[in-house]
Amino acid sequence: MSYGDWEPYVPVAARRARAAKEVDKLRKKGTKVEPIEVQGRKIVRTFWGEAWCRQLENFSDYQNRLPRGRTYVRNGSVCHLAISSGKVEAIVSGSQLYRVNVSISPLPVQKWENVCKKCTGQIGSVLELLQGRFSNHVMAIVTDQNQGLFPRPNEITLACNCPDRAKMCKHVAAVLYGVGARLDHQPELLFLLRDVDHEELITLEMDIQLATSGKGKSRRLAGADLSDVFGVDIEEPITPTAATVTRLRKKFGMNTTQFAMLVGVSPPTVTTWENGSGKLNLRQRSLDALSRVAEYTPEQAVRKLKRGR
Repeated sequence: MSYGDWEPYVPVAARRARAAKEVDKLRKKGTKVEPIEVQGRKIVRTFWGEAWCRQLENFSDYQNRLPRGRTYVRNGSVCHLAISSGKVEAIVSGSQLYRVNVSISPLPVQKWENVCKKCTGQIGSVLELLQGRFSNHVMAIVTDQNQGLFPRPNEITLACNCPDRAKMCKHVAAVLYGVGARLDHQPELLFLLRDVDHEELITLEMDIQLATSGKGKSRRLAGADLSDVFGVDIEEPITPTAATVTRLRKKFGMNTTQFAMLVGVSPPTVTTWENGSGKLNLRQRSLDALSRVAEYTPEQAVRKLKRGR
């Protein structure tokens, strides 16, 4: 029996069994299922997860609604949670499986530039960034409640297909806590969520380190020199050929005009490159641009193109 728009209560064990069957169906269809698994009562355990949850709990709009999601995320009801650029997509087990979508606005350019400025010049942080770790000072800057990467309520759009008409139902609340649990293990996803590239911090830090290392006046050192300075393997610049340019453009799924904008040249120039033969004789500026672009993932390339417009 149901009451109004509400589904009848379903015990946790029954919900889990039903959710397991539905999740198996998704896996068989090729969906990569990423559940949130919490051990014990504590939802988050690291600086990153705690900072995310603390930020949410400080919002007056959320204070009364968030606690409803704690039990759900603790008992494994968040069957799937995927974070991508500006978006969280999740499946939560309730009376049935509900789909939750959280959209988050990109971090304003000026705010990101301020974060980068505050992070540069921190001794030792570049090595941690290259290894996927962050110094305490950088973490404090990135997670600052007002000037860091965390979104404000007016930058967050929440949606769930459950019958609850509230802006934040318990399924959405569980997903928001689930994001904190995910950041415990993958803090770099915070940068992805705000549509910024944490590798820009590495680039800026390397510029500072190289400028003061006495290894040359040029901002670009050879791969061997970079390996000596940072203790990591750095790939040599790409060999510019027509095939290389065409392969790179197609990798990003871009037409000639889009790829030209990404590299910073004219569309006819890209056409000339792709129609060339042998090693292309490029100016250093164009070679540097191609080498830089070659390190992008397709997602990063698209974001860079959007920002450049």
